[in-house]
Amino acid sequence: MPRRTHEDTEPLLSSTGIDEDVFLLGDQEFSRKKLSYEEAVEKAGFGLFHWLLLVVCGWANASDAVEILCVSFLLPTARCDLLLTSADMGLLTSSIFLGMMVGGYVWGYLADRRGRRSVLVISLAVNGTFGAVASLAPSFWLFLLLRFFSGVGVGGSIPVIFSYFSEFQPRLRRGAMISALATFWMAGSILAAGVAWLVIPRTYLSAHWGWLDFQSWRLFVVLCSVPSLSSALIFKLFMPESPKFLMESGRETEALSVFQKMFKLNNRCATKPFPAAGLMIRCKDDGVKNRPISGSRFQRLSHQLKQVLDPMKQLFVGPLASRSVVLLIIFFCISFGYYGLWMWFPELFKRAEDGGSPCANVSRVQSSKNQSCYSVQTAVYMEGFVTAASNLPGNIFTILLMDRIGGKILLSVSLLVSSLSVFVIYVVKTKSQSLIVSCVFSGVSVISWNALDVVGTELYPTQLRSSALGVFTGVGRVASIMGNVVFGQLVDSNCAVPLLMVSAFLLAGGLVALRLPQTKQTELA
Repeated sequence: MPRRTHEDTEPLLSSTGIDEDVFLLGDQEFSRKKLSYEEAVEKAGFGLFHWLLLVVCGWANASDAVEILCVSFLLPTARCDLLLTSADMGLLTSSIFLGMMVGGYVWGYLADRRGRRSVLVISLAVNGTFGAVASLAPSFWLFLLLRFFSGVGVGGSIPVIFSYFSEFQPRLRRGAMISALATFWMAGSILAAGVAWLVIPRTYLSAHWGWLDFQSWRLFVVLCSVPSLSSALIFKLFMPESPKFLMESGRETEALSVFQKMFKLNNRCATKPFPAAGLMIRCKDDGVKNRPISGSRFQRLSHQLKQVLDPMKQLFVGPLASRSVVLLIIFFCISFGYYGLWMWFPELFKRAEDGGSPCANVSRVQSSKNQSCYSVQTAVYMEGFVTAASNLPGNIFTILLMDRIGGKILLSVSLLVSSLSVFVIYVVKTKSQSLIVSCVFSGVSVISWNALDVVGTELYPTQLRSSALGVFTGVGRVASIMGNVVFGQLVDSNCAVPLLMVSAFLLAGGLVALRLPQTKQTELA
């Protein structure tokens, strides 16, 4: 008989002493051999647990979409109460992205060191709390500051939620399930547009306090914080830690307990327990890394800073370097293009209400600044709702074809088509044409985001996954800020420039995406 290692032959539940890979306990087969992560995920099965996980993580993803997009829907009315110029509106839509840039890497680093679940709870709570408090801000600058802190929370939950979710999924279903999770962004955008449509035009939902005129758009801001706060509560009370993270951290007993719970929910009619008694835990020498550092306060701070920056350094050395550079470019291009345009859709629809292209008739736009924002034009929010709902075909497309075609091809093709649709927005001459092309852009660009979520998750090992997504989304936030500032500065004077810039960046991202490796149905490292 071939010589076995101690890890392969360790007697876990055997009472017979027979050296075999599988043995019986009652009528249940148990694996004497410790399972790897991928083997344990497969043994846990696929079923109710994963669908419940999809709903919970999807609600968290939707809450981030609501919090980000709510600013775009309040601009047509809040600009009067907060005395906003177009440049101010650009800063306001940028503020949450600046917070996301700060929060993205910090929360990602903590998620790779302290765990996914705890970071999700805190970041979602930060997002919802500051989002709700922003509704009481009497001035533009205070509102801007609170939206920034809300963005710090969003910056943590977006990258971590995909790392957390992917680490529960069996390999052959991972692409489709991550695509399904990404569709909840559409649900969040539809929810934000629907609530805006129902609440903001109802100006009777206002209150007049001594220090604040609480208009309906402020109530809308409060309602937009509810998904984040409820998600934080659900994760705190009901959700387990990622088993992949627990295994990487050497916490075998906790990881095994998670797999047992997964198996129990996925096999409710079965009386047998999870058919394995142990997990293969990667031994890591953390002695040097975790040893207390002596010396001055500056030396301790310097050491801690090096530890924080170490994951970023690892992304750009060795075999990960080329894919990291490509993903940086793609995140920048798609974020500049998508958020630079999407956040301004309600305002552009408002400017097109009396007919024509959103970029036409600049003199009419200039004169409208002095007009009241009340009564609110309901059609603006109806058009925003239709544009958000147009994500549905793209989401269905990615769920059905992600594991067949692969994220790389979907990402590249959808970015190229998105670029073309933005160029057409500039060309169209009527309000109805503008709405149709905007819906096409919305439906196609969501395929890009879904594919990018899958590719970004599968290209990096567990100990770097959240940090990598945090870095890339941070770069994306810089691009989002630039896109919104550019729109704010030029939308009144030369609307064609930002639209053509968006088209060019999406084109560049689609071409660069061809340099990515294929990740179809790959195993998580």
